[in-house]
Amino acid sequence: MTRDVIVVGAGPVGLMTAGELRLRGVDVVVYERLAAPTRESRGASFTRRTAECFDQRGLLGRLGATEPADSHFGGVPIDLRGLAEDHHGHRGISQFRTERMLEEWVVELGVPILRGHRVTGLRETDGGVAVAFEGPDGPGEDTAGYLVGCDGGRSTVRKLAGIDFPGTEGVRGFFSADVTGIDTRKRRIGEDLPGGSMVMAMDLENGVTRIVVHEAGTPPRDRDSLVFSDLADSWQRLTGESIHHGECRWISCFTDASRAAAQYRRGRVFLAGDSAHIQPPAMAQGLSVGVQDAVNLGWKLAATIAGRAPEGLLDTYHAERHAVGEQLARNARAAIELRLTGADMDPVRGIMSELVAHRDAAEYLAGMLSNLGIRYELGKGDHPLLGRRLAPGRELTLADGTRTRVADLLHTGHGLLITTGQDDGAAAHATGRTGLDLVTGTWTTTPDEPLDTVLVRPDGYVAWTAPGSDDDLTAALDRWFGPAARD
Repeated sequence: MTRDVIVVGAGPVGLMTAGELRLRGVDVVVYERLAAPTRESRGASFTRRTAECFDQRGLLGRLGATEPADSHFGGVPIDLRGLAEDHHGHRGISQFRTERMLEEWVVELGVPILRGHRVTGLRETDGGVAVAFEGPDGPGEDTAGYLVGCDGGRSTVRKLAGIDFPGTEGVRGFFSADVTGIDTRKRRIGEDLPGGSMVMAMDLENGVTRIVVHEAGTPPRDRDSLVFSDLADSWQRLTGESIHHGECRWISCFTDASRAAAQYRRGRVFLAGDSAHIQPPAMAQGLSVGVQDAVNLGWKLAATIAGRAPEGLLDTYHAERHAVGEQLARNARAAIELRLTGADMDPVRGIMSELVAHRDAAEYLAGMLSNLGIRYELGKGDHPLLGRRLAPGRELTLADGTRTRVADLLHTGHGLLITTGQDDGAAAHATGRTGLDLVTGTWTTTPDEPLDTVLVRPDGYVAWTAPGSDDDLTAALDRWFGPAARD
Protein backbone atom coordinates (compact mmCIF):
# COMPACT_ATOMS: atom_id res chain seq x y z
CA MET A 1 0.00 0.00 0.00
CA THR A 2 1.32 3.45 -0.90
CA ARG A 3 0.93 5.97 1.90
CA ASP A 4 1.93 9.57 2.28
CA VAL A 5 4.36 8.95 5.15
CA ILE A 6 5.82 6.03 7.07
CA VAL A 7 7.08 6.92 10.55
CA VAL A 8 9.51 4.40 12.06
CA GLY A 9 9.39 4.23 15.84
CA ALA A 10 6.47 4.46 18.28
CA GLY A 11 8.28 6.37 21.01
CA PRO A 12 7.22 9.90 21.98
CA VAL A 13 8.89 11.48 18.93
CA GLY A 14 7.46 9.05 16.40
CA LEU A 15 3.98 9.34 17.88
CA MET A 16 4.17 13.15 18.01
CA THR A 17 5.31 13.21 14.37
CA ALA A 18 2.45 10.95 13.32
CA GLY A 19 -0.08 13.04 15.23
CA GLU A 20 1.17 16.29 13.74
CA LEU A 21 0.84 14.81 10.25
CA ARG A 22 -2.56 13.20 10.73
CA LEU A 23 -3.93 16.37 12.34
CA ARG A 24 -3.49 17.90 8.88
CA GLY A 25 -5.04 15.03 6.93
CA VAL A 26 -1.87 13.13 5.99
CA ASP A 27 -2.15 9.36 5.43
CA VAL A 28 0.50 8.16 7.88
CA VAL A 29 1.38 4.83 9.48
CA VAL A 30 3.77 4.05 12.34
CA TYR A 31 6.10 1.03 12.23
CA GLU A 32 7.39 -0.22 15.58
CA ARG A 33 9.80 -3.14 15.92
CA LEU A 34 8.56 -4.12 19.40
CA ALA A 35 5.48 -6.31 19.55
CA ALA A 36 4.02 -4.45 22.54
CA PRO A 37 4.60 -1.14 24.35
CA THR A 38 7.56 -1.30 26.69
CA ARG A 39 7.40 -0.38 30.36
CA GLU A 40 10.88 1.10 30.08
CA SER A 41 11.07 4.75 30.94
CA ARG A 42 14.27 6.46 29.90
CA GLY A 43 12.84 9.97 29.94
CA ALA A 44 11.40 11.19 33.24
CA SER A 45 10.91 14.89 32.57
CA PHE A 46 10.56 17.43 29.79
CA THR A 47 11.37 21.07 29.30
CA ARG A 48 9.14 24.10 29.52
CA ARG A 49 9.02 24.49 25.75
CA THR A 50 8.01 20.87 25.25
CA ALA A 51 5.19 21.34 27.76
CA GLU A 52 4.13 24.32 25.64
CA CYS A 53 4.19 22.17 22.50
CA PHE A 54 1.86 19.67 24.16
CA ASP A 55 -0.34 22.55 25.34
CA GLN A 56 -0.53 23.93 21.79
CA ARG A 57 -2.21 20.68 20.70
CA GLY A 58 -4.44 20.34 23.76
CA LEU A 59 -2.38 17.43 25.12
CA LEU A 60 -0.74 18.73 28.29
CA GLY A 61 -3.81 18.21 30.46
CA ARG A 62 -3.98 14.56 29.40
CA LEU A 63 -0.77 13.85 31.29
CA GLY A 64 -2.34 14.65 34.62
CA ALA A 65 -0.44 16.13 37.54
CA THR A 66 3.22 17.02 37.11
CA GLU A 67 5.81 18.73 39.30
CA PRO A 68 7.94 21.77 38.40
CA ALA A 69 11.54 20.84 37.64
CA ASP A 70 14.44 22.98 38.81
CA SER A 71 17.26 23.91 36.47
CA HIS A 72 21.00 23.42 36.55
CA PHE A 73 23.95 23.32 34.18
CA GLY A 74 26.46 20.60 34.93
CA GLY A 75 25.28 20.48 38.54
CA VAL A 76 25.48 24.26 39.04
CA PRO A 77 21.96 25.32 40.16
CA ILE A 78 20.19 28.11 38.30
CA ASP A 79 17.79 30.20 40.36
CA LEU A 80 14.71 30.57 38.16
CA ARG A 81 12.92 32.94 40.49
CA GLY A 82 12.69 36.50 39.30
CA LEU A 83 13.28 35.71 35.61
CA ALA A 84 10.99 37.36 33.10
CA GLU A 85 9.37 34.02 32.20
CA ASP A 86 8.75 30.74 33.98
CA HIS A 87 11.48 28.33 32.80
CA HIS A 88 10.58 25.41 35.08
CA GLY A 89 10.27 22.11 33.28
CA HIS A 90 8.01 19.20 34.25
CA ARG A 91 9.42 16.22 36.13
CA GLY A 92 8.31 12.92 37.60
CA ILE A 93 6.64 11.80 34.37
CA SER A 94 7.67 8.38 33.15
CA GLN A 95 8.29 8.08 29.43
CA PHE A 96 5.75 5.27 29.39
CA ARG A 97 3.12 7.72 30.64
CA THR A 98 3.99 10.21 27.91
CA GLU A 99 3.93 7.50 25.24
CA ARG A 100 0.58 6.21 26.42
CA MET A 101 -0.92 9.71 26.22
CA LEU A 102 0.45 10.29 22.72
CA GLU A 103 -0.64 6.85 21.50
CA GLU A 104 -4.19 7.51 22.66
CA TRP A 105 -4.13 10.78 20.73
CA VAL A 106 -2.84 9.36 17.46
CA VAL A 107 -5.24 6.41 17.62
CA GLU A 108 -8.11 8.87 18.08
CA LEU A 109 -6.87 10.64 14.96
CA GLY A 110 -6.96 7.35 13.06
CA VAL A 111 -3.24 6.54 12.78
CA PRO A 112 -2.47 2.80 12.52
CA ILE A 113 0.46 1.59 14.66
CA LEU A 114 1.94 -1.60 13.25
CA ARG A 115 3.82 -3.33 16.04
CA GLY A 116 6.29 -6.11 15.45
CA HIS A 117 7.43 -4.46 12.20
CA ARG A 118 11.22 -4.19 11.98
CA VAL A 119 12.61 -2.15 9.08
CA THR A 120 15.26 -4.07 7.13
CA GLY A 121 15.72 -2.13 3.91
CA LEU A 122 15.19 1.17 2.16
CA ARG A 123 15.34 2.24 -1.46
CA GLU A 124 14.21 5.22 -3.47
CA THR A 125 11.38 4.93 -5.98
CA ASP A 126 9.95 7.29 -8.54
CA GLY A 127 8.43 9.93 -6.28
CA GLY A 128 8.90 8.13 -3.00
CA VAL A 129 10.58 5.44 -0.92
CA ALA A 130 10.12 1.69 -0.52
CA VAL A 131 10.57 0.23 2.94
CA ALA A 132 11.31 -3.46 3.49
CA PHE A 133 10.32 -4.96 6.84
CA GLU A 134 10.01 -8.13 8.85
CA GLY A 135 6.55 -8.37 10.35
CA PRO A 136 4.43 -10.86 12.27
CA ASP A 137 3.49 -12.52 8.96
CA GLY A 138 7.01 -12.51 7.55
CA PRO A 139 8.86 -10.15 5.23
CA GLY A 140 7.10 -7.43 3.27
CA GLU A 141 7.52 -4.09 1.57
CA ASP A 142 5.53 -0.88 1.77
CA THR A 143 5.88 2.34 -0.19
CA ALA A 144 5.33 5.94 0.78
CA GLY A 145 6.04 9.44 -0.39
CA TYR A 146 8.26 10.12 2.63
CA LEU A 147 9.92 8.30 5.51
CA VAL A 148 10.63 9.71 8.97
CA GLY A 149 13.10 7.86 11.18
CA CYS A 150 12.29 8.20 14.88
CA ASP A 151 13.90 4.89 15.80
CA GLY A 152 16.46 5.93 18.38
CA GLY A 153 20.16 6.47 18.74
CA ARG A 154 21.01 3.28 16.84
CA SER A 155 18.60 4.27 14.09
CA THR A 156 18.21 1.74 11.30
CA VAL A 157 16.70 4.44 9.08
CA ARG A 158 19.72 6.71 9.56
CA LYS A 159 22.11 3.88 8.69
CA LEU A 160 20.11 2.76 5.65
CA ALA A 161 19.94 6.35 4.42
CA GLY A 162 23.74 6.65 4.72
CA ILE A 163 23.64 9.69 7.00
CA ASP A 164 26.76 10.31 9.08
CA PHE A 165 26.47 10.64 12.86
CA PRO A 166 29.51 12.65 14.01
CA GLY A 167 30.27 13.37 17.64
CA THR A 168 32.10 12.02 20.66
CA GLU A 169 32.39 8.42 21.82
CA GLY A 170 31.21 7.61 25.32
CA VAL A 171 33.97 7.15 27.89
CA ARG A 172 31.93 7.21 31.12
CA GLY A 173 29.34 4.64 32.15
CA PHE A 174 26.09 5.40 33.99
CA PHE A 175 23.52 3.07 35.58
CA SER A 176 19.83 3.98 35.69
CA ALA A 177 16.89 2.14 37.24
CA ASP A 178 13.30 2.58 38.38
CA VAL A 179 12.96 1.14 41.87
CA THR A 180 10.09 0.67 44.33
CA GLY A 181 10.17 -0.06 48.04
CA ILE A 182 13.05 2.27 48.94
CA ASP A 183 13.12 5.43 51.01
CA THR A 184 16.12 7.53 50.11
CA ARG A 185 16.80 11.23 50.22
CA LYS A 186 15.78 12.83 46.95
CA ARG A 187 18.53 14.32 44.82
CA ARG A 188 16.41 15.64 41.99
CA ILE A 189 19.08 17.49 40.01
CA GLY A 190 21.76 15.04 41.05
CA GLU A 191 24.39 15.27 43.75
CA ASP A 192 28.06 15.61 42.86
CA LEU A 193 30.44 13.55 44.93
CA PRO A 194 34.21 13.79 45.40
CA GLY A 195 36.36 12.51 42.57
CA GLY A 196 33.84 12.99 39.79
CA SER A 197 31.05 10.63 40.90
CA MET A 198 27.35 11.53 40.86
CA VAL A 199 24.08 10.11 42.18
CA MET A 200 20.50 11.13 41.46
CA ALA A 201 17.17 10.11 43.00
CA MET A 202 13.86 11.46 41.70
CA ASP A 203 10.21 10.60 42.39
CA LEU A 204 8.10 9.16 39.62
CA GLU A 205 4.47 8.14 40.03
CA ASN A 206 3.14 5.22 42.12
CA GLY A 207 6.02 5.12 44.59
CA VAL A 208 8.69 4.64 41.94
CA THR A 209 12.10 6.26 42.42
CA ARG A 210 14.36 6.93 39.44
CA ILE A 211 17.95 6.20 40.43
CA VAL A 212 20.99 7.27 38.36
CA VAL A 213 24.56 6.45 39.38
CA HIS A 214 27.93 7.34 37.92
CA GLU A 215 30.91 6.05 39.85
CA ALA A 216 34.11 7.70 38.71
CA GLY A 217 36.22 5.38 36.61
CA THR A 218 33.26 3.27 35.47
CA PRO A 219 33.58 2.65 31.73
CA PRO A 220 30.66 2.13 29.35
CA ARG A 221 28.85 -1.10 30.12
CA ASP A 222 27.02 -3.71 28.04
CA ARG A 223 23.37 -3.42 28.95
CA ASP A 224 22.65 -7.14 28.49
CA SER A 225 25.01 -8.09 31.34
CA LEU A 226 23.77 -5.44 33.78
CA VAL A 227 21.90 -6.54 36.91
CA PHE A 228 20.35 -4.50 39.72
CA SER A 229 23.04 -5.48 42.23
CA ASP A 230 25.61 -3.68 40.05
CA LEU A 231 23.74 -0.41 40.53
CA ALA A 232 22.88 -1.06 44.18
CA ASP A 233 26.49 -1.92 45.03
CA SER A 234 27.70 1.29 43.40
CA TRP A 235 25.02 3.34 45.17
CA GLN A 236 26.07 1.92 48.55
CA ARG A 237 29.76 2.61 47.93
CA LEU A 238 28.98 6.22 47.06
CA THR A 239 26.25 7.07 49.59
CA GLY A 240 26.63 4.53 52.39
CA GLU A 241 22.96 3.58 51.89
CA SER A 242 21.66 0.19 50.84
CA ILE A 243 18.87 -0.05 48.29
CA HIS A 244 19.43 -3.75 47.63
CA HIS A 245 16.03 -4.55 49.14
CA GLY A 246 14.23 -2.48 46.50
CA GLU A 247 12.30 -4.00 43.64
CA CYS A 248 13.82 -3.04 40.30
CA ARG A 249 11.14 -2.44 37.68
CA TRP A 250 13.54 -1.44 34.91
CA ILE A 251 17.29 -1.05 34.58
CA SER A 252 19.55 0.26 31.87
CA CYS A 253 22.88 1.93 31.30
CA PHE A 254 24.12 4.77 29.15
CA THR A 255 27.26 6.70 28.36
CA ASP A 256 28.32 10.31 27.88
CA ALA A 257 28.37 9.96 24.08
CA SER A 258 27.08 13.05 22.30
CA ARG A 259 26.26 13.20 18.58
CA ALA A 260 24.21 15.08 16.00
CA ALA A 261 23.41 13.73 12.53
CA ALA A 262 25.16 15.48 9.66
CA GLN A 263 21.83 15.78 7.86
CA TYR A 264 18.30 15.77 9.23
CA ARG A 265 17.03 15.31 5.70
CA ARG A 266 18.29 13.28 2.77
CA GLY A 267 15.87 13.44 -0.12
CA ARG A 268 12.59 11.98 1.10
CA VAL A 269 14.04 10.61 4.32
CA PHE A 270 13.98 12.63 7.55
CA LEU A 271 15.38 12.06 11.03
CA ALA A 272 13.93 13.27 14.33
CA GLY A 273 14.63 12.71 18.00
CA ASP A 274 17.41 10.36 19.06
CA SER A 275 17.81 9.24 15.46
CA ALA A 276 19.10 12.75 14.79
CA HIS A 277 20.87 13.56 18.08
CA ILE A 278 21.96 11.76 21.24
CA GLN A 279 23.29 12.98 24.55
CA PRO A 280 23.38 11.59 28.09
CA PRO A 281 19.83 11.16 29.48
CA ALA A 282 21.02 12.95 32.61
CA MET A 283 20.74 16.15 30.55
CA ALA A 284 16.94 15.61 30.43
CA GLN A 285 16.83 17.07 26.93
CA GLY A 286 16.53 14.19 24.46
CA LEU A 287 12.79 13.55 24.58
CA SER A 288 12.08 17.27 24.73
CA VAL A 289 14.16 18.28 21.74
CA GLY A 290 12.80 15.31 19.79
CA VAL A 291 9.18 16.33 20.37
CA GLN A 292 10.09 19.82 19.16
CA ASP A 293 11.67 18.27 16.05
CA ALA A 294 8.33 16.60 15.35
CA VAL A 295 6.37 19.83 15.80
CA ASN A 296 8.76 21.66 13.47
CA LEU A 297 8.66 18.99 10.75
CA GLY A 298 5.01 17.96 10.84
CA TRP A 299 3.33 21.04 9.40
CA LYS A 300 6.02 21.54 6.78
CA LEU A 301 5.82 17.99 5.50
CA ALA A 302 2.00 18.06 5.53
CA ALA A 303 1.94 21.28 3.50
CA THR A 304 4.33 19.74 0.97
CA ILE A 305 2.18 16.62 0.60
CA ALA A 306 -0.91 18.81 0.12
CA GLY A 307 0.87 20.63 -2.70
CA ARG A 308 0.72 24.06 -1.10
CA ALA A 309 4.19 24.40 0.39
CA PRO A 310 6.38 27.20 -0.88
CA GLU A 311 9.69 26.23 -2.45
CA GLY A 312 12.34 25.33 0.08
CA LEU A 313 9.97 24.91 3.03
CA LEU A 314 11.13 21.35 3.77
CA ASP A 315 14.76 22.45 3.75
CA THR A 316 14.07 24.76 6.69
CA TYR A 317 13.60 21.69 8.88
CA HIS A 318 17.31 20.86 8.77
CA ALA A 319 18.32 24.52 8.82
CA GLU A 320 16.37 25.21 12.01
CA ARG A 321 16.60 21.98 13.95
CA HIS A 322 20.16 20.89 13.13
CA ALA A 323 21.48 24.02 14.83
CA VAL A 324 19.48 23.10 17.94
CA GLY A 325 20.85 19.55 17.85
CA GLU A 326 24.43 20.73 17.54
CA GLN A 327 23.97 23.14 20.43
CA LEU A 328 22.47 20.30 22.46
CA ALA A 329 25.51 18.10 21.77
CA ARG A 330 27.87 20.92 22.70
CA ASN A 331 25.98 21.70 25.90
CA ALA A 332 25.96 18.04 26.89
CA ARG A 333 29.72 17.72 26.51
CA ALA A 334 30.32 20.90 28.50
CA ALA A 335 27.89 19.98 31.26
CA ILE A 336 29.27 16.46 31.70
CA GLU A 337 32.85 17.72 31.90
CA LEU A 338 31.83 20.42 34.36
CA ARG A 339 30.00 17.93 36.53
CA LEU A 340 32.22 14.86 36.48
CA THR A 341 35.83 15.98 36.00
CA GLY A 342 36.50 16.10 39.74
CA ALA A 343 38.40 18.62 41.87
CA ASP A 344 40.34 19.98 38.88
CA MET A 345 37.11 21.62 37.73
CA ASP A 346 36.32 23.32 41.04
CA PRO A 347 37.63 26.76 39.94
CA VAL A 348 35.39 26.65 36.85
CA ARG A 349 32.41 25.58 38.97
CA GLY A 350 33.08 28.52 41.25
CA ILE A 351 33.09 30.96 38.36
CA MET A 352 29.92 29.41 36.90
CA SER A 353 28.17 29.78 40.25
CA GLU A 354 29.13 33.47 40.34
CA LEU A 355 27.98 34.00 36.76
CA VAL A 356 24.54 32.45 37.19
CA ALA A 357 23.94 34.75 40.15
CA HIS A 358 23.61 37.52 37.53
CA ARG A 359 20.16 37.68 35.99
CA ASP A 360 21.32 38.02 32.37
CA ALA A 361 23.53 34.95 32.63
CA ALA A 362 20.82 32.99 34.43
CA GLU A 363 18.30 34.00 31.76
CA TYR A 364 20.61 32.87 28.97
CA LEU A 365 21.42 29.48 30.49
CA ALA A 366 17.83 28.89 31.57
CA GLY A 367 16.67 29.70 28.04
CA MET A 368 19.01 27.07 26.57
CA LEU A 369 17.86 24.43 29.03
CA SER A 370 14.14 25.23 28.90
CA ASN A 371 14.33 25.69 25.10
CA LEU A 372 12.49 29.01 25.48
CA GLY A 373 15.63 30.69 24.18
CA ILE A 374 15.35 29.18 20.69
CA ARG A 375 15.28 31.83 17.99
CA TYR A 376 15.01 31.01 14.30
CA GLU A 377 15.99 33.29 11.42
CA LEU A 378 12.46 34.09 10.26
CA GLY A 379 12.91 37.53 8.76
CA LYS A 380 14.49 40.91 9.27
CA GLY A 381 13.24 43.27 11.93
CA ASP A 382 13.79 44.53 15.44
CA HIS A 383 10.81 43.14 17.35
CA PRO A 384 12.08 40.97 20.24
CA LEU A 385 9.53 38.25 19.45
CA LEU A 386 10.54 37.83 15.81
CA GLY A 387 11.82 34.26 15.35
CA ARG A 388 10.86 33.26 18.89
CA ARG A 389 7.82 31.42 20.14
CA LEU A 390 4.74 33.39 21.09
CA ALA A 391 4.03 32.38 24.68
CA PRO A 392 1.05 30.00 24.43
CA GLY A 393 -0.37 31.26 27.70
CA ARG A 394 -0.76 34.80 26.33
CA GLU A 395 -4.43 35.77 26.29
CA LEU A 396 -6.63 37.56 23.76
CA THR A 397 -10.07 39.01 24.26
CA LEU A 398 -12.07 38.37 21.09
CA ALA A 399 -14.69 40.67 19.60
CA ASP A 400 -17.52 38.80 21.35
CA GLY A 401 -15.82 39.23 24.72
CA THR A 402 -14.48 35.67 24.88
CA ARG A 403 -11.03 35.27 26.37
CA THR A 404 -8.77 32.68 24.83
CA ARG A 405 -5.13 31.67 24.94
CA VAL A 406 -2.75 31.43 22.02
CA ALA A 407 -2.32 27.73 22.86
CA ASP A 408 -6.06 27.13 22.42
CA LEU A 409 -6.01 28.81 19.01
CA LEU A 410 -3.21 26.45 17.90
CA HIS A 411 -5.07 23.22 18.69
CA THR A 412 -6.08 22.86 15.04
CA GLY A 413 -2.46 22.85 13.91
CA HIS A 414 -3.09 25.92 11.73
CA GLY A 415 -0.98 29.03 11.65
CA LEU A 416 -2.40 32.26 13.08
CA LEU A 417 -2.60 35.82 11.80
CA ILE A 418 -3.58 37.74 14.92
CA THR A 419 -4.60 41.38 14.53
CA THR A 420 -5.80 43.86 17.09
CA GLY A 421 -7.61 45.86 14.42
CA GLN A 422 -4.85 48.44 14.09
CA ASP A 423 -3.95 46.95 10.68
CA ASP A 424 -7.23 46.65 8.76
CA GLY A 425 -5.44 45.19 5.75
CA ALA A 426 -4.43 41.99 7.51
CA ALA A 427 -7.64 40.18 6.58
CA ALA A 428 -7.05 40.82 2.90
CA HIS A 429 -3.55 39.36 3.14
CA ALA A 430 -4.89 36.20 4.80
CA THR A 431 -7.60 35.52 2.22
CA GLY A 432 -7.05 32.33 0.25
CA ARG A 433 -4.37 30.93 2.57
CA THR A 434 -4.94 27.30 3.51
CA GLY A 435 -3.90 26.30 7.01
CA LEU A 436 -4.04 29.86 8.35
CA ASP A 437 -6.63 31.28 10.74
CA LEU A 438 -7.35 35.00 11.02
CA VAL A 439 -7.98 36.07 14.61
CA THR A 440 -9.09 39.56 15.64
CA GLY A 441 -9.08 40.70 19.24
CA THR A 442 -7.21 42.69 21.85
CA TRP A 443 -4.39 41.53 24.10
CA THR A 444 -5.76 40.91 27.57
CA THR A 445 -2.46 42.13 29.00
CA THR A 446 -0.64 44.89 27.15
CA PRO A 447 2.55 43.47 25.57
CA ASP A 448 5.89 44.90 26.63
CA GLU A 449 6.51 45.81 22.97
CA PRO A 450 3.75 47.02 20.58
CA LEU A 451 2.17 44.06 18.77
CA ASP A 452 -0.65 45.17 16.51
CA THR A 453 -0.41 42.21 14.14
CA VAL A 454 1.55 38.97 14.47
CA LEU A 455 1.97 36.00 12.13
CA VAL A 456 2.45 32.77 14.06
CA ARG A 457 3.56 29.56 12.37
CA PRO A 458 1.78 26.30 13.25
CA ASP A 459 4.68 25.38 15.55
CA GLY A 460 4.09 28.54 17.58
CA TYR A 461 7.00 30.68 16.30
CA VAL A 462 6.59 34.30 15.25
CA ALA A 463 7.30 34.84 11.54
CA TRP A 464 6.21 38.48 11.19
CA THR A 465 5.11 41.39 13.37
CA ALA A 466 3.70 44.86 12.96
CA PRO A 467 5.36 46.99 14.05
CA GLY A 468 8.82 45.47 13.97
CA SER A 469 9.27 43.45 10.75
CA ASP A 470 11.13 44.94 7.81
CA ASP A 471 9.59 42.46 5.35
CA ASP A 472 6.20 42.80 3.72
CA LEU A 473 3.40 40.70 5.25
CA THR A 474 2.55 39.16 1.89
CA ALA A 475 6.15 38.05 1.47
CA ALA A 476 6.14 36.43 4.92
CA LEU A 477 2.86 34.65 4.18
CA ASP A 478 4.17 33.42 0.84
CA ARG A 479 7.36 32.17 2.49
CA TRP A 480 5.63 30.05 5.12
CA PHE A 481 2.17 29.32 3.74
CA GLY A 482 2.60 29.54 -0.03
CA PRO A 483 0.83 31.92 -2.37
CA ALA A 484 -2.83 32.67 -1.87
CA ALA A 485 -5.24 30.57 -3.91
CA ARG A 486 -6.80 32.35 -6.86
CA ASP A 487 -10.46 32.16 -7.79
